[in-house]
Amino acid sequence: MKNLKLTSAFLLVLALASCKKESKATDSAQNNPSAQKDTAVAPEIHKEYYGIYMGNFAGKEMITPEIGEEYEGDVYKKLSLKINRITKDSVYGQSIVNGNQRPFRGIFNETAKSFILDEPGTDKSDGRFEVKLSKDSLTGKWNAFNTSAVKSPHKILKLAKKEFAYNPNFMLSENSDLIDWENPKDFTEKYTDEETGKTETYMASKNRIASDAVFKINASKQKLTENDLKKLRKLDLEIIKNAVFARHGYAFKKQTYRNFFEQTDWYIPVSNNVDKDLTPIEKENVALLNRFIKYAEDKYDSFGR
Repeated sequence: MKNLKLTSAFLLVLALASCKKESKATDSAQNNPSAQKDTAVAPEIHKEYYGIYMGNFAGKEMITPEIGEEYEGDVYKKLSLKINRITKDSVYGQSIVNGNQRPFRGIFNETAKSFILDEPGTDKSDGRFEVKLSKDSLTGKWNAFNTSAVKSPHKILKLAKKEFAYNPNFMLSENSDLIDWENPKDFTEKYTDEETGKTETYMASKNRIASDAVFKINASKQKLTENDLKKLRKLDLEIIKNAVFARHGYAFKKQTYRNFFEQTDWYIPVSNNVDKDLTPIEKENVALLNRFIKYAEDKYDSFGR
């Protein structure tokens, strides 16, 4: 009899605990509609809307020019929004900005053809997308959850649907800007006045520049040799190497590499890790390029921007 009473008491405690958990889950879902849970095997709907939408992500930020005072202006970034799954209750996908990949979950309004998509909220840059679908485009806004933690807490976006496909033939366009604007370096220069013969020194800011080798060498197609690389600049080697990852949709965190590949119409960031997707020849070439990058030197020059 004593054991029976203990067993009954234990079951009662478990039942109360279960009810408490269900109550908390219900409260959470009511407060955040995009966090509502799917049914066990909810059927997928509107698969025609699945895919990657890319375009401008614009917001107001304080800009510091090389000359003059700081001012507020529009800053444009590239946003990749990927919708992976839609059910009656939920939408799942991911966003990529500045190489930062964040999952989101939300809801879809079939009547208005609009989405509310929430990033997790565990990163200072997380927020909510409120976007409307029109044919193959998404337009709308994004608001940061923590408005004091980011430079631009309110942004607008205009995205078009893109199809990602790996193609080993993809290259930078020969019209591409080959200057690394993100890593200027100061040099001491000398100036001699022809009339007085007096020599003065001054500081000049210069930027790395790549050569046209980046238009000719493809590390996804040809097996590279030491002779192919030994005369190249460090920036050449970096671009040739990272073009391999760009072809596979790698989301670059470094602005330098984003600047180069965002000039193309084929670069679509889809993942923070594409190592498993590299072909055997690409892996060999990347290893060889890394050896040369370690000891290579750059060419710097002066440019106006």
